[in-house]
Amino acid sequence: MARGTQHRKRRPAQNARAASVAAPARKHKDKPPQWEDQLFFARLRNHAKWVYVLLAVAFVAGFVLLGVGSGSTGVSDALQNLFNGSGSTGGSSISKLQKKVDQHPQDPTAWRNLATALEQKQRTQDAINALERYTALRPKDQTALAELASQYGSLAQTYATDYQAAQQEAAQTASPGSAFAPASTTPLGKAFNDPAALQDPIAAAVQQLTSTKQSTAYSNYQGAQSKAVGVYKRIVKLNPTDATTQIQLGQAAQAAGDTKTAVAAFKTFLKLAPNDPLAPQVKQALKSLQATPAVTPTTASG
Repeated sequence: MARGTQHRKRRPAQNARAASVAAPARKHKDKPPQWEDQLFFARLRNHAKWVYVLLAVAFVAGFVLLGVGSGSTGVSDALQNLFNGSGSTGGSSISKLQKKVDQHPQDPTAWRNLATALEQKQRTQDAINALERYTALRPKDQTALAELASQYGSLAQTYATDYQAAQQEAAQTASPGSAFAPASTTPLGKAFNDPAALQDPIAAAVQQLTSTKQSTAYSNYQGAQSKAVGVYKRIVKLNPTDATTQIQLGQAAQAAGDTKTAVAAFKTFLKLAPNDPLAPQVKQALKSLQATPAVTPTTASG
């Protein structure tokens, strides 16, 4: 009995020891293993979660700045605009260049820079004025002279457009009067068609205005072409064997109505480049010019 009692009494002690061993094991499972804590992302999760926030902000900011998905180039556009000086700075840059030439009127570089800026803004007449000043200071700069002649050509094209517009305006104002005019066989129709009889003063004034516009535009056109002829002649003096300049001189002179200069330039072109692809066209133009009397027009103001 004593031994059985003692044996039964020792069992709780063993169970207690087993429980004491098992209890710490359960407590140990609640804590992550030591090696896991050494992993980079685990350490970020446990000790530096704010890094995720910064990365997310940087990611979103990158999309906004780079313009991803918006069709723009974002920062690249901003940097390009900054270095190119585009946008609203064009006017101020021209003002600065204008101020510089006013302060240093004998500085050819200042005039050249101003002319380039004005050309970029398509201010043709102002660019011509700047190039005229520059070529007066640098009369042997053939590149600038060719540029000046080209600007005169652009100005002439503008006047040609004005002339065409005036022609269309004249046609539009003349057609209603003829459409609603009475029959020429009637007494009123005879009076309407008689210059000495009844006439519409408003229609006559409009026709006079459009006629003035046409003549002014054509005069300006010939004047700009005549200026181009003068510039090409300056280039020919510097480089008389350049066939390209000769044909450009001939074309400008033909447009200006200067038959004598056009004929001489085309003949020189054919001598310098008889096998040029444009030679047949030049021969045809030369034949047409020689069939008309030679005229040397007076240079109009451009």
